[in-house]
Amino acid sequence: MPTYKAPVDDFMFIFHDLLKIQDRGDLPGFEDLTEDMTRAILEGGAKFCEEVLQPLNQSGDEEGAVFENGVVRVPQGFKEAYEQYCDNGWNRLGAPEAMGGAGLPPVVTFAFAEMGNAANQSFAMYPGLTSAAYSALAATGDDWMKEHVVPKMAHGQWTGTMCLTEPHCGTDLKLMKTKAVEQDDGTYKLSGTKIFISGGDHDMTDNIVHMVIAKIPDEDGKLADDLSTVNFFMVPKVMVDPETGELGARNGVSVGSIEKKMGIKAQATCVLNFDEATAYRLGPKPQPKTANADGSKPKSKSSGMAGMFGMMNAARMGVGIQGIAIGDVAYQNGAIYANERLAGRALSGAKNPDGAADPIIVHPDVRRMLLASRSFVEGSRALAMWVSLMFTEARASKDEKAREFAEDMGQLMTPIIKGYFTDKGFEAANMSMQVFGGHGYVKDHGMEQFVRDARINQVYEGANGVQALDLVGRKMTAKGGRAPMAFFAHVQEFIDANQGDANLKPLLDSLQAGLGDLQHAALWLAENAPKDFEQAGAASYDVMTMFGIVTLGFMWAQMAKTAQAKLDAGEGDPEFYKRKLVLAKFWMEREMPMTASLKTRSAAGAETLMELDAASF
Repeated sequence: MPTYKAPVDDFMFIFHDLLKIQDRGDLPGFEDLTEDMTRAILEGGAKFCEEVLQPLNQSGDEEGAVFENGVVRVPQGFKEAYEQYCDNGWNRLGAPEAMGGAGLPPVVTFAFAEMGNAANQSFAMYPGLTSAAYSALAATGDDWMKEHVVPKMAHGQWTGTMCLTEPHCGTDLKLMKTKAVEQDDGTYKLSGTKIFISGGDHDMTDNIVHMVIAKIPDEDGKLADDLSTVNFFMVPKVMVDPETGELGARNGVSVGSIEKKMGIKAQATCVLNFDEATAYRLGPKPQPKTANADGSKPKSKSSGMAGMFGMMNAARMGVGIQGIAIGDVAYQNGAIYANERLAGRALSGAKNPDGAADPIIVHPDVRRMLLASRSFVEGSRALAMWVSLMFTEARASKDEKAREFAEDMGQLMTPIIKGYFTDKGFEAANMSMQVFGGHGYVKDHGMEQFVRDARINQVYEGANGVQALDLVGRKMTAKGGRAPMAFFAHVQEFIDANQGDANLKPLLDSLQAGLGDLQHAALWLAENAPKDFEQAGAASYDVMTMFGIVTLGFMWAQMAKTAQAKLDAGEGDPEFYKRKLVLAKFWMEREMPMTASLKTRSAAGAETLMELDAASF
């Protein structure tokens, strides 16, 4: 059976040595984040994840969520674990104090999210989606929803979902057919089918609040072929009395089936049928749009899309965290196995002369796979925590320039975190399974589950190719390219400020080379994409990957500087800091050089990709 040890010490290093959150009392929620406070939160969360959630991961996968006689049941032990999760307040870490939450900032809540997903991704998705749903509802819902619905979701009495995808419509939302028809009382009757709905139904709570996007038909009952009439709706599984908050009759929402999936089998991923379900529109009511003077259709989108996109961006950050989590737990088990499994002898001579063979940790290629996994996990963890801090700065910093920079970094990094982290998380899980050899391919050790579970992270909340397009087509070009230029300048400033540090110089030289490759690719895009948009599409995935490599390199350079300072001062555990330095060297020596080939690939253009007729594939 696999094991999991939450990385409390690593989070403490990132929080208090690297980011120094104890000095950020200028930001809301940071006032009490002393080292004692954060360690207590992390150790309490670690204990719950290790002792309650992780033991249910493999059994939950084997049993799976079940749909029988119209009822969805979660695997054995999940309901009790969910009740304990809520009773302990883990679902309310980020909820405002007015809701009975702790009001902690994203940098802490995302840390706990990583631990939960590493221990049991299928379980962690239920409260994770609920948090995203009630946050969107709190931002866009009517007063009665904020009074009666949001608190119950925040406390875990009810859960929430996000309903976007339809059988014929995934990323291209304008193809959506689900419609919502306004009624005389201001509610809507919503009809259509949504698929791939995580937590779509289950037996853990009395109610599930669905956050649904749908089109409002015109006076003739027709649906627009664009996004102009798309709106965001709250659709409860069981009706809620707006006056009292009491539950009433079952709404017109039913489960068609549970998806038969490759992984995350304990997560009830449902097909949901909406049959004139009572729905409540969120946000300001859309105003009728008249045609432009030339007779063309207006291009403005409905205000309801803002709430949906806000929820999706939070979910994409959460999925990126899942990439870190699955990479970490797989790596941990791979490292344990490599130290126990005996096979062959070290190339430099026997390391276990009294045994029949040496442990496989002596072999360079095994170490390559483990170091690649661990350097990704710890580098991406640092980046995710930094971006989480940026989210708070963007919202609450008193300095206008700091808010602008933080907003730019949050927007720029979200598709990178979702896309690159989940690619590398799957790669880490796959390599860790490889360490086990044939034993990784069978269920006993649990490694094949990690690979199956990791695979979905590259697909949902916008497939990674879509993330790459979002990065090059929107995030890098917004406001005249302000965000990437600010990031490039930020990295260059660090390099220039530390050139005199002999310990850092080899790392900085590698980072400088990678940054130069990335800037070259960005310039190539700026020169070529406006002439032919296919060029942006052809280069997008390579550019996203380059961004991921360089941003993690930037994190490793900063962590190496911090670790070396701790060693020089004789503080803390020297082995912890020495390991950081080795991992930083590995990233710069083994991962950063890949930017050179990616630069060449990104500039190869779209011609060959687009040359064949569709029938020739």
